[in-house]
Amino acid sequence: MTTIARIEKRFGIQAPVENIWAVIEELDGWDRWNPVETGLSGTIAFGGDIRLTETIPGLAPRAAEARVSDWQPNSQLVWTEKRGLWFQSMRYFEIEELEPGSSIVSNGYIFTGLRGEMYFEKHKKTLRTAVETVAEAWRSAVQG
Repeated sequence: MTTIARIEKRFGIQAPVENIWAVIEELDGWDRWNPVETGLSGTIAFGGDIRLTETIPGLAPRAAEARVSDWQPNSQLVWTEKRGLWFQSMRYFEIEELEPGSSIVSNGYIFTGLRGEMYFEKHKKTLRTAVETVAEAWRSAVQG
């Protein structure tokens, strides 16, 4: 897969990685903290299906069916979605422990394919706001 466009928000968080991961692994709890991806259901496992509603401010809500392409407890969750001819997206949440109780976390999108690049260019500012919103919500959910 050739990377066409990527947008990400990274930030530091003072909490054990287990607490950070607990927010991510509880799919049915995402509605409590994440205003962008809601109604999550499915299984976190290689090849597991994830269903959700993507509600990015400024864009129409969109039902999505994705597949877990990578995951590691206390470290990352990655899902991919084929959005049509020449358009695939990847959504990721990563945790990098710097030392016990201190981590760098990130969330972002990667778009591939000609239509993925066009979508990214058209909605770059909206997507930037979405990853920033999710980052702040994730921090609040962990730190209270």
